[in-house]
Amino acid sequence: MQETLRSEIAEIRQARVAEKPQRNIAVDAYRGLVMLLMMGEVMKFAEVAQAFPHSLFWRILAYNQTHVEWAGMGLHDTIQPGFSFLVGVALPYSIHSRTAKGQSFRRQLIHTIWRSLVLIFLGFFLRSIQSGQTNFTFEDTLTQIGLGYTFAFLLARCQPKWQWTALGAILVGYWAAWALYPAPGANFDWAAVGVPANWPYNFTGFAAHWNKNSNLGQAFDVWFLNLLPRASRFLYNGGGYLTLSFIPTLGTILLGLRAGEWFRAAAPKIPVKKFVIAGLLLMAAAAVLHFTGICPIVKRIWTPAWTLFSGGVCLLFLAAFSWVIDVKGYRKWAFPLMVVGMNSIAAYLMAHLWEEFILSSLHIHLGTKIFQVLGLGLEPLLTGIAVMLTYWLVLYWMYRRKLFLRV
Repeated sequence: MQETLRSEIAEIRQARVAEKPQRNIAVDAYRGLVMLLMMGEVMKFAEVAQAFPHSLFWRILAYNQTHVEWAGMGLHDTIQPGFSFLVGVALPYSIHSRTAKGQSFRRQLIHTIWRSLVLIFLGFFLRSIQSGQTNFTFEDTLTQIGLGYTFAFLLARCQPKWQWTALGAILVGYWAAWALYPAPGANFDWAAVGVPANWPYNFTGFAAHWNKNSNLGQAFDVWFLNLLPRASRFLYNGGGYLTLSFIPTLGTILLGLRAGEWFRAAAPKIPVKKFVIAGLLLMAAAAVLHFTGICPIVKRIWTPAWTLFSGGVCLLFLAAFSWVIDVKGYRKWAFPLMVVGMNSIAAYLMAHLWEEFILSSLHIHLGTKIFQVLGLGLEPLLTGIAVMLTYWLVLYWMYRRKLFLRV
């Protein structure tokens, strides 16, 4: 009798383990890389490059730790699309998990709307830290994702053909709206929008519809942002970032959503080949749009061509992580990335809120000379490494205690 009972208990435990959804280590590791790239700004490669002006090595690192001025892509430019794309990848898993727990569509929708609002207001909070009042600005990564997240959730419950249709409508409709808005003329007052008249990154011809602070998105923000309480009238964003970018950002989330569905449909196999083919096709299509002047690849205003190109890059990243971790079975090296990727919101907040505190604490308790052992030129690098290590140790402590900050 006891043997039978033990056998039944063991079978129940095995069934529960089998029913429990396994975490996608490749997705966690990729998310961890995205967050480390963002947190890595504290290592200040650009400052080090200035100290070694003849070093190609430091110039390359500095280039890839800053956003390109306008068209094109550096490694740092992959952070926001990577974060947005991975939100989409995780969405099918989240919906499946909540449905398996018996949550109704209504309850899931309410939770989704709540999550969207939290992300939006968290973005406001982070952008207002140095302000005397709430800074209602919508270009923050969290805010951009929050604005589109509920729409992504609703589309996630539709058939794939409608998801692809929605993606196409978003990109074509957004492109058409910008193309129909008048391009800046010969007498355009560039100084009024914070752009030098001889700025070398402006486009000519049809592509001029996507020039900095002289486009549809800029006109919308001059109207919309001035409806909100402000210390002074909004004139332009110095970096060219826009509120309306959340629309094509939703397209990036939808590409991630499709990738997440491909993962689930192919399980237990890994659709690496599908990721690679789709990624290369998206990048090729974007390159054609860019070099023909139909739509340039510009991250700061999230052009439709950027949605395609960056989405393709994200798919290649995902393919690479999946191939190494899931296909080849090399998992141990991914653990440091997983620690960060499984607590991405906590990592995001640390990078925005803790940097100055940790820097001052290190200088107070360890002094500055310890960071100058390799010379003054490398001091920002060594200080940044110490801050990064502090971030990771805190996240590791949270990981060990299963403390995960969820929204």
